[in-house]
Amino acid sequence: MSLGPEASISDEITTPTDDAAVERNAGETAIAGRSLKQIAWRRLKKDRVAVGGGIVIIVLIVMAILAPLLIKLLGHPYDEYHNDAIDPTLGLPKGSLGGISKEFILGVEPVNGRDIFSRIVYGAQTTLTVAFLSAFLSTILGVLFGMTAGFVGGWVDSIISRIMDFLLAFPQLLFSIALVSVLPPTSFGLGPRWSRVVVLVIVIGFFGWPYIGRIVRGQTLSLREREFVEASRSLGARSPRILFREMLPNLAAPILVYTTLIIPTNILTEAALSFLGVGIPPPYPSWGGMLSDAVATYRYDAMFMIIPGAMIFITVLAFNLFGDGLRDALDPKAH
Repeated sequence: MSLGPEASISDEITTPTDDAAVERNAGETAIAGRSLKQIAWRRLKKDRVAVGGGIVIIVLIVMAILAPLLIKLLGHPYDEYHNDAIDPTLGLPKGSLGGISKEFILGVEPVNGRDIFSRIVYGAQTTLTVAFLSAFLSTILGVLFGMTAGFVGGWVDSIISRIMDFLLAFPQLLFSIALVSVLPPTSFGLGPRWSRVVVLVIVIGFFGWPYIGRIVRGQTLSLREREFVEASRSLGARSPRILFREMLPNLAAPILVYTTLIIPTNILTEAALSFLGVGIPPPYPSWGGMLSDAVATYRYDAMFMIIPGAMIFITVLAFNLFGDGLRDALDPKAH
């Protein structure tokens, strides 16, 4: 009968087909693609300089958050005077390198003997708070106005663009000095320190949004002519949905990069205002204020100027290195 040969032929055909399907499925699993986030993360991990900058940023953030605990363990209250650590004749710290010792790991201030370590830690808390919140405010305003100008176009684009040009040409530092000087020392129901922080965040954030606004506007002008935007329009999607559901995810990478690069600029602005005496009011600590206090004694106690200056330099450098690495990682044309 023909049942035997037909059965064997059927078995021979079926078995290789199943094996091929298994091999094909295994091959598909082996060559599974990576998402853009995974690709960017792999690129960022390979950039050792950017990773080093990120580690420094994390250390600074942790130091600012744990400032009260660090002061209890390693320092003294930032407004406490230690006259026993000061030479009564010269008014300079006892010992070498600005009075650095086991009790004062970064030395003490001349004349009054306040612990420099405590003031550096609390200064980091103030500086990073101003830098991050003002960058957040600049990003929100820049994204909203930049996307609106680029997507709507016409007279709306012209008005927003002229406003950005005006703010970019405006003497920001002089206006900030004038504005902060006339404001009351306490406002918003807060103490002198945090009320001044709020004022600095508003002033720095308001004058910083045109920088990211121009970038977002340019990217939006390019994206609004893409096929996925035309497809959304053809399906009846309204402008808010197109802006925030279709275009905003495609703008996330440049927004993240430029926000990272705005933060060091805000740090320098806050330090400059505090150095000029219109930033964080004394006796509350600020890196710029410490530099201002060190001007009178830097010839005799250089460490009082070197330490806050080095903190500003290291912080700004870390953010710049991390921002550059993040930009290279998120740029699909970089590799």
